[in-house]
Amino acid sequence: MVTNLEPAGARIETPAGAMLVDLSLLGRAADPAAEAVFDPGYWRARGEILPAARGRGATWFISAESDEWALRHYRRGGLITPLMSLDRYWWAGEDAVRSFVEWRLLANLHDRGLPVPQPVAARYVRTGLTYRCDLIMRRIVEVVPLSTWLLDAPLTTAAWRRIGATIARLHAAGVDHADLNAHNILLGGADRVSIIDFDRGRIRARGSWQQRNLRRLRRSLRKISATLPPRRITAESWDALQLGYRDALPL
Repeated sequence: MVTNLEPAGARIETPAGAMLVDLSLLGRAADPAAEAVFDPGYWRARGEILPAARGRGATWFISAESDEWALRHYRRGGLITPLMSLDRYWWAGEDAVRSFVEWRLLANLHDRGLPVPQPVAARYVRTGLTYRCDLIMRRIVEVVPLSTWLLDAPLTTAAWRRIGATIARLHAAGVDHADLNAHNILLGGADRVSIIDFDRGRIRARGSWQQRNLRRLRRSLRKISATLPPRRITAESWDALQLGYRDALPL
């Protein structure tokens, strides 16, 4: 059964769970075989797994529908109970499904013109008291993570300010990013900044979480600085990021 959610979205029941899809991007979603798009083997058999996907753990880049997508299979981090496998989560209702929460957040932010991936489809497969889940997004192309950029070249003061301004745009929209770090900030040349990985992110009123996001990013920058050439990240770099953040954040 298909239930419309919003202009481009639909909820589709499957034998063991459900899917959320952007019908403009995944028009074949109502096909009984539509769940195959969440199987890396399906894309591998079609020769559409992109080489860039190697080394990305549970994320694969794929060439599909004259587009490029990123397929992520959710896996747990940290300590888990002996009863749980790495990709199983306790069932707490459909509204709490990780991939559904992230799909809806990304759809909201993308519709508002924020520099985040556009969601294509999400699903969960439930087994008793646990579930597994997946998310497909349009890949942001011609970008590299901030952490990778800094291995090859320093950033200008203007670029650091632009990163701060991009974070401020998200915070102005109330977006609490649960894992803001140097790997989740993507740079496309000197002028383009995007942010990815909104798992466990949420919309909330302004508060101390904004500075917590920034502190997490600063810890990440300090951590990667040990592997970078000298002076790729300086006190002036962080000052420029903060200045860009303050200038772009509405009072």
